[in-house]
Amino acid sequence: MPYLPAELPRLPPGRDDLAWWEALRRHELVVQRCAACGAWRHPPAPLCARCHATACRWERVGGHGCVFSYTWVHHPSHPALAGRVPYNVALVELPEAGGVRLVSNVIEVSPGELHVGLAVEVVFEDLEDVTLPRFRPASPEPLSARRARDSAG
Repeated sequence: MPYLPAELPRLPPGRDDLAWWEALRRHELVVQRCAACGAWRHPPAPLCARCHATACRWERVGGHGCVFSYTWVHHPSHPALAGRVPYNVALVELPEAGGVRLVSNVIEVSPGELHVGLAVEVVFEDLEDVTLPRFRPASPEPLSARRARDSAG
């Protein structure tokens, strides 16, 4: 079962973020980076906020981060969420991507376990028409070793 209901409304990918959604579908976490000055940026944008260049590239990142901020939602903002409260919304900082922050959810945690500074790693949630990045508490076993083990079994 997905963390949040699959029937929640979603915006279709646009010109600036299509590469982001395509990478997620391949289970790759990518972040946009200015081709001129190297500034990382998320959410994707048509130009760099630092130098105003329009050229960018997409760089794959490992998906390890830490919880910068979070909240537990107790009042559903959409009827489809009524049976899912409480759920968390977290701001996850990605140090290897210049500290950009992604809004997501941390799965496999209870309210007492989620805290600022919690080390997390990305997991990919495949829905019918989209793949979403979620995060879970980081395991002491390297992610690459777990992926190899999981794909073998």
